[in-house]
Amino acid sequence: MSAAQWTILAILAATVAMFVWGRWRHDMVAMAALLACVLAGLLPASSAFTGFGHPAVITVACVLVLSRGLQTSGLVDLLARRVLPAKAGVGSSLVALIGLGALLSGFMNNVGAMALLMPVAVRLAERLQLAPGQVLMPLAFGTILGGMTTLIGTPPNLIVAGFRQEQGMGSFGMFDFTPVGLSVALAGVLLIAFIGWRLVPVRKQAGMEGFDTGAYLTEVRVPKGSSSVGQTLNALETALDKAGAQVVGLVRNEVRVLAPSPWRHVVADDILVIEADAEALPQLLAVLELRLEESRRPESDPEAESEPEASDAPADNAASPDAAPAEKPAKPGQPAKASAPPSTDAADPEETAPAAESSRNKSDIRLVELVIRPGSGLEGRSASDLLLRTRYGLNLLAVSRQGQRARARLRAMPLHAGDLLLMQGPFETIAEFASDNGCVPLAERKLHIPSPRKAWQAGSIMVAAVAAAALGWLPAAIAFAMAVLASMALRTVSPRAVYEAVDWPVVVLLAALMPVAGAMETTGTADLIARFMLDHLAQGHAVLGLGLILVVTMFLSDLMNNAATAAVMCPIALGTASALGASADPFLMAVAIGASCAFLTPIGHQNNTLILGPGGFRFGDYWRLGLPLEVLVVAISMPVLLMVWPL
Repeated sequence: MSAAQWTILAILAATVAMFVWGRWRHDMVAMAALLACVLAGLLPASSAFTGFGHPAVITVACVLVLSRGLQTSGLVDLLARRVLPAKAGVGSSLVALIGLGALLSGFMNNVGAMALLMPVAVRLAERLQLAPGQVLMPLAFGTILGGMTTLIGTPPNLIVAGFRQEQGMGSFGMFDFTPVGLSVALAGVLLIAFIGWRLVPVRKQAGMEGFDTGAYLTEVRVPKGSSSVGQTLNALETALDKAGAQVVGLVRNEVRVLAPSPWRHVVADDILVIEADAEALPQLLAVLELRLEESRRPESDPEAESEPEASDAPADNAASPDAAPAEKPAKPGQPAKASAPPSTDAADPEETAPAAESSRNKSDIRLVELVIRPGSGLEGRSASDLLLRTRYGLNLLAVSRQGQRARARLRAMPLHAGDLLLMQGPFETIAEFASDNGCVPLAERKLHIPSPRKAWQAGSIMVAAVAAAALGWLPAAIAFAMAVLASMALRTVSPRAVYEAVDWPVVVLLAALMPVAGAMETTGTADLIARFMLDHLAQGHAVLGLGLILVVTMFLSDLMNNAATAAVMCPIALGTASALGASADPFLMAVAIGASCAFLTPIGHQNNTLILGPGGFRFGDYWRLGLPLEVLVVAISMPVLLMVWPL
C-alpha cells in the first residue's frame, strides 16, 4: 500500500468513527475530512469545493425547496384527509397511512412528509386504541421505504446517480430506481401494516383521551404559606403516588440535591423536581399548593429584569379550591385555564414589549407539546439560552426525555433531537416558535389551505419538474432549479423562505464528501478495499459480492448518515464491479437500497430520531421491527436486482 492509500484510509476511518460518535454534526465531520484530504495533498485546493456545484447537491437543495411548497400550500393535508379511511380497521388504516407516507416520500423530502403526517398518526393511534409508537414507527419506516422508489426520493439515490454519471455511463433516470425500490417498499408496507406493528414495543397504554407522552420532569416552587411547608418529602410522596408522580430532586438555595432523603423537611421557596404526567400537573399543584417554577421567575433571577414575568394563572387556578382545572386539567393542545396573560417588567420596555403585547392580545392560552426535529436550532441549547419570554412571550413548563433523567435545572438542560417540550402560551405564537425552530406540534392540525390555487400550483410545478426529468427533456438539476424559480415567481414558496427551506447541513455534507470519495478512487483505495472484500469474504463470487455490498451498506447506514454512507460505499461498489468484470449498475443500486434502509437504531435516519420522544422509545426498541424488515429488504431486493439489473 502506498502512503496516499494509508492516509486516505486513516481519514476515512476517523470520519466514520466521528459519524458514529455523534459529538460533531455530520456536516462538520464531512468538512473536516475534506480539509484533511487537501492538507494531506490528496486533493488539489482548486477542486476542494467543486462538490457544491455537483448536480446531485443542486437537486437535493431544489427538492427541499419544492417540498416546502407542498407543505405550506396545504396540499399534503388535503390528500391525507381524502385518502385515509375514517372507520377502517388496524390493517387497512395502517396500509393507507403508511402507503400515503411512502408515496409522498417518493417525491418530497421524507422528513417533511413524516412531520406532516405525525399528527394524523397520533389521532389514528387514539382511534385504533393503540400506543402512539405502534403507529409512529410504522409510519417512519414507511416514509424511509418510499424514498427509495425515485431518483429524488432520497439523497443516496442522487449520489449514486452522480457517481454513475462521473463514470461516463450517464445518470440514472427518474424512475430507474422504481422496479427494485417499489418492490421492496410494497413488501415492507404490507409487512409493517399487518404484522410488523405488533412487534413495536408498547411504551404507553391505549385509550388515552389526549396524546399522552409520558412523564415530564417539572420544577415547582413551594410558596410561603403553602400547606406543604414543614412536611417531609415522604409525606409529599404519599400524595404524589396517587397521581403516579414522584419527587426526583430538590433545589434549595440554588444547590440541587439528587434523590433527596424522604425525611428531609420542605421549607418555603424550595424547588421540587417532580416527575409527573402533563395532565396530572394542575391537580398536583392544587392539592399540594405549589406553583410551577418555570411559570414565574424568582426575584433573584438575573434574567428577570429583562424578561416579562410569565403568567402564574395555571398554578393559581389550580391552587384555588373553586378552580375548574383541579377537576378537569388542561390537556396539551387545548386551552389552559389562565386567568391573566403574561405581564411585562418595565425595566427594559424596548426588549419586552413585543412579547408582552403579543401575549396580551391573544387570550387563548394553551399547553402544546412540541417534538424537536433532528437538525433543529434548539439542539444543544437550553431554555435560558432561548429567552423564550423575551422573544416569544412563551413559557417552557417541562421537558420529557424518555429513558433519561435530567442532571441539570430545567432552564439549564441542553435540548436534544426527539425531546418533547411542554409549552405554554398563545397557540399562534407557539406555532410560530415551532416553525422558526424546527419543531413539530403533536396535535391534529385543522385543514388549512391558504389558497386552493396555491395548493394546485405547488403540485403542478412538482409534477412538471418530475416529468421533464423523467422524459429526458432536461437534466434533473436543471428541471428542479426551474421549478424552484417558478415556485418563487408564483409565490408558492416566498423568496424569503427559499433559503430557510434548504437543509444546509445536508448540502454541506454532500458537497464535502463528493471530493473525498473522488480521492478514494484516484488513490486506488476503493479498488484495494473491493479486492480485499472479494478475496476474503465473497471468494470471487459476483452474487455474494453484490449481497455483501448491500449488507455492509445497510449496516453502515444504521450507524451514520445515509448520504455519507452512499458517498463512502459508491467507490467501493464500483471497484468491486470492476474487479469482478461485472456491470456497475446492480452494485450501485445495492448501495442505493442499502443506504436507505436504516431501521435498527434511532440515529440511522432523521425520521427514526423524530419519533424517539413521542413514541416513548429507547435505543434498543427499533431492532424488533427493524431487523425483520431489513431481512425482508435483502430477500426481496437481491432477486429483483439480479432480474432488472443483470450482472
